[in-house]
Amino acid sequence: MTALPRVLGSPGTGGAPTATDRLLSVLAAFDHEHPALCLTDISRRAGLSLTTAHRLVGALTEWGALERDESGVYHVGLRLWEIAALAPRGLALRQIALPYLEDLYEATHENVQLAVRDGSDVVYIEWLSGRSAVGVHIRVGARWPLHATGVGLALLAHGDPESQEEYCAGALASFTPYTITDPARLRRELAEVRRTGVAVSDRQITADALSVAAPVRTADGSVAAAVSIVVPHADAQVPVLVPAVRVAARGISRALGWRPERA
Repeated sequence: MTALPRVLGSPGTGGAPTATDRLLSVLAAFDHEHPALCLTDISRRAGLSLTTAHRLVGALTEWGALERDESGVYHVGLRLWEIAALAPRGLALRQIALPYLEDLYEATHENVQLAVRDGSDVVYIEWLSGRSAVGVHIRVGARWPLHATGVGLALLAHGDPESQEEYCAGALASFTPYTITDPARLRRELAEVRRTGVAVSDRQITADALSVAAPVRTADGSVAAAVSIVVPHADAQVPVLVPAVRVAARGISRALGWRPERA
């Protein structure tokens, strides 16, 4: 069962919710598992009274953030998509990266992914997949913990030391018997990613898939994203995959203004 979204400004977060908190809690009621909600569901998931939810939903619908269909069910509106498209780590990055992701896909016909970091999670902003590619629990907008994916390891390894240590000291969720759950092992893995420039995540999310990822850098050399390829574990040829993923990552990085000679 999916946990209900936490109400912003609730007692657990330090004070009574403000009007802005309530408005945001209505939007937070929607997620990939709940893309369509009736007013009662919004009220329950947002932790608001039905009267308050009705008022806020009405305002959001009038503005275009929500849309109501003929059955009375609400969906996220196109107005939010228009605003989200302005995010530099979202649609803009995807558009720059897409030609290189397509090249990587055409060379392999396997799952190709582009992701960014958001706190302790990795968020996927693009995904290309063929019919014969190994099944993955990924979709655009999906989140997974950093330590359990190739792109997550690539992003975490190039984060600042303080955030790395904080992450390693926290709870490490397990999804298969192969998921990294030991902090010492995770620290070693991150050091290996920095040494080699690539991350290999072997059967951490599903027991039949392996991913190889590389960081994507911006003009100042900072890591803004990661690109990966996911293949069946049984057929994985990591030495062959590594150069292909590196080429894609370097191509995106150069398109973003990164120049290795300046590093």
